[in-house]
Amino acid sequence: MKDGRHLSFLVVAGIAAALLLPLATPVAWAEEGSEEAKPRFDLYGFVMTDAGYRTGQIDPDWFDVIRPTKMAAYEDEFGADGNTYFSVRQTRFGTKAWFPTKLGEVFTVFEFELFGTGVDAGQTTFRLRHAYGELGHFGVGQYWSPFMDIDVFPNSLEYWGPSGMIFFRNIQIRWMPIQGDTRLTIALERPGASGDQGQYDDFIGLDDVATHFPLPDLSAEYRHAGEWGYVEVAGILRYVEWDDLGTDQFDLAGSATGWGVNLSSNLKLGDASTLRLQVVYGEAIENYFNDSTVDIGIEPNPGDPTTPIKGVALPALGIVAFLDHNWSSEWSTSIGYSLTDIDNASSQDPSAFSSGQYALVNLLHTPVPNVMYGAELQYGYRKNFSDGWTVDDFKVQFSFKYNFSTTIGGNS
Repeated sequence: MKDGRHLSFLVVAGIAAALLLPLATPVAWAEEGSEEAKPRFDLYGFVMTDAGYRTGQIDPDWFDVIRPTKMAAYEDEFGADGNTYFSVRQTRFGTKAWFPTKLGEVFTVFEFELFGTGVDAGQTTFRLRHAYGELGHFGVGQYWSPFMDIDVFPNSLEYWGPSGMIFFRNIQIRWMPIQGDTRLTIALERPGASGDQGQYDDFIGLDDVATHFPLPDLSAEYRHAGEWGYVEVAGILRYVEWDDLGTDQFDLAGSATGWGVNLSSNLKLGDASTLRLQVVYGEAIENYFNDSTVDIGIEPNPGDPTTPIKGVALPALGIVAFLDHNWSSEWSTSIGYSLTDIDNASSQDPSAFSSGQYALVNLLHTPVPNVMYGAELQYGYRKNFSDGWTVDDFKVQFSFKYNFSTTIGGNS
């Protein structure tokens, strides 16, 4: 069933590409020999295979990554320790296009990979990364949230990345009054949040509680760049409500305001090294983290028989520090550490995720252009809220990556 769906998708994608190619030819936009800008169409991606061994255990849906939130919350939750794995889920394909118009150049990107999440967690299946278009100072579609800084992501083999990093591709409408290396971006983003009913999970009134998002998330970033690198500050403001749809004597409706500030930087240490840094803090912003849990927790509300419990925004801290170093034109290393720390609500379950750590070191070799292989030692750590449980996991990974790209059209 899945293989058939994949084959059908490839056939459709091939037909679509064939139909788009004529649009990228010079005659579609300007006469031969004209110096006017001509459309350009890029096809790019890579085939990547991962293989490795982990000493601990993790939710089987996340067998090939390090995610502290998905590590065992109690003894042998996912069976015996020690597993070998193979995966091609990092494999990626994308298209970018630039088309001249009388209002300026239109830029579009459509990109997907094979790493299943959500209902497809654990599977090798098509997953949308970007579906985004841009004209002048405005952009619309699914793209990197302005609250995140993708340049903090290290040159690693491990797919998921630093747990404390803000990492979220979101559907948005963005305005970019300043563009370039130094930039300013403001966006309205699709809202969303998650909640943890904790110890009151069996409380019947909660069955009738539904989340409500009357407003979009508001995010912004400002980056100041120079020859030394850049420094960036980003922020987010969001509002979430939960409505009590029940007819019993309890009123569990409530609301919370989420906010966050994210400071990040890339610092060039000579010609061969880059230091990637980030620190973020806020409340009810956990779903913007690369690896975290819920935005809203539950606390008791003594003395109020109508509202015996209340929802509260959970504070969260994230830290990222990595060094990427090029030993030569062929050899490179990345080493670093990341932390996620949640200030849990008093009535969350004792086994709820509270803190996670992530670290790695690697050695990568690029013997010829477009071919890379390497080895990486990875580490994950999980701490529960209040039951005393902690667990760590070491994983060694070997990866082989083959890049491809081609450009059609343009003025060259």
